[in-house]
Amino acid sequence: MTPKHYLLASDFDQTLSFNDSGILLSEMLGIVGFKEKCAGLSSMHLVNQGAELSYLLLHDPEYRRVRKEDLEEVGRRIRLKQHIAEFSRVLDSLQGCRFTFCVISAAPEEVIRSALAEIVPPERIHGTRFRYDSGSGEIQAIIRAPAGYGKVAVLDQLRTELGLSGDRLIYVGDGVSDVHVMLHVNRLDGLTVAVSENKVLTPIARRTVLSDDVLSVMVPVLEEIVNLDAGAIRAFFGSHGFVLQEWDKARTDSLIIRGTHPDRYPAVA
Repeated sequence: MTPKHYLLASDFDQTLSFNDSGILLSEMLGIVGFKEKCAGLSSMHLVNQGAELSYLLLHDPEYRRVRKEDLEEVGRRIRLKQHIAEFSRVLDSLQGCRFTFCVISAAPEEVIRSALAEIVPPERIHGTRFRYDSGSGEIQAIIRAPAGYGKVAVLDQLRTELGLSGDRLIYVGDGVSDVHVMLHVNRLDGLTVAVSENKVLTPIARRTVLSDDVLSVMVPVLEEIVNLDAGAIRAFFGSHGFVLQEWDKARTDSLIIRGTHPDRYPAVA
């Protein structure tokens, strides 16, 4: 029987890591105001959410001094979530299924490749790609920025290359920059997994998993793709040397209720 082939694509910043590449780069170089600059770009809708760092690297005077080796050093300093290497191995152990694990992120490709060196093959990492001046090493142009609809374009290209239908897509992300690609995957009947409590993203994602361990993504995969129940999932983790020490399922309703006549029913803090 031919195994079912799936493409599992993941964001990088705050999804596979604890750090934001832009914040870490700014701290390393002593540049202040990164968050404020990103907020300004966001309020102007000048760039896709997630591509703010790439815009600053190309246009902001303080960030123009960044070179490829700086981005690689940031990658070496990034704190990764647990068991990324084991994640690929555990995926490959699923009988009847075959997974291609890729990273699609607006973070600079040099940062991601450096952070995931010896863990994820470089050809499976799709980040923002720059063209550098051969003499000065300065960033000259952005060749590709997988942010917003850019992530959709990269995912569709990979799906076409692998010859997969839409229901064989799994996307994992954490923030607003993942909204477009999750809506796209949902429309194609794929599986979307949020790994944060972002109020914009969680209503869109089919599943939300909160953990410091990348292996947590296996739970919705095992439930939705392999159709295992809780006991079988615990046994599966145990067979690979892991214990689901805590597993809490919760559905949370967040509400604000006001009276129809504010003068008679003022809002209560």
